[in-house]
Amino acid sequence: MDSDEDALLAEQIAYYRAHAGAYDRPYSEREDLRELLAAADGLPIVGDVLELACGTGQWTKALAARARSVTAVDASDEPLAIARARVASPHVRFVQADLFAWRPPRRYDTVFFAFWLSHVPPSRLRDFWGTVASALAPNGRVIFVDDGPAEAAREEVLDQRSTPAVLRRLDDGSPYRVVKVFRDAGTLTDELAALGWSADVRHVGGDFIVGTAEPPAMRPAPR
Repeated sequence: MDSDEDALLAEQIAYYRAHAGAYDRPYSEREDLRELLAAADGLPIVGDVLELACGTGQWTKALAARARSVTAVDASDEPLAIARARVASPHVRFVQADLFAWRPPRRYDTVFFAFWLSHVPPSRLRDFWGTVASALAPNGRVIFVDDGPAEAAREEVLDQRSTPAVLRRLDDGSPYRVVKVFRDAGTLTDELAALGWSADVRHVGGDFIVGTAEPPAMRPAPR
């Protein structure tokens, strides 16, 4: 893999570790985010759920109310500590792991991720969706929520980079680069189709996208 991209991803993890205490602030400041979170009740979340990049557990709590069990994975200790305090349930298990290296030990009925796909570099998109496919039980489904292109206006976008990125600052002004790929619903649907997935992606609330996806059909083994 590209060493510059590896460095960018390491900086992304460092940002979310340092930012953990302020991570939930947008949910108190933005009504559209609160409405999006409330819309989780209308998503087809069933059975045993794998949540990728769970952060501070904002969505984990909503998933736990609908699922038989939740396995929530994140790369950073600090957000996970907040998530564990927020969602204290015997049916929820938290795992610390680098999502680009971790492999699911079992299969799940639903794989869910919120505001994570836009942090996956385009060069790793195929491998990421391969990992997701390996985590799905037969007839399983992926559900995801993310920023749409309009959200780019809220970011300091870094130009002329091989991997799309933005610059974010902590309250003390410390700068961190973070991978950020702003895709519209049509572009993402086409990208997933090229990988063999069947996806339904739509814009909601003006600035967000919500999607469901099913993996490539299993081909019969050669005779």
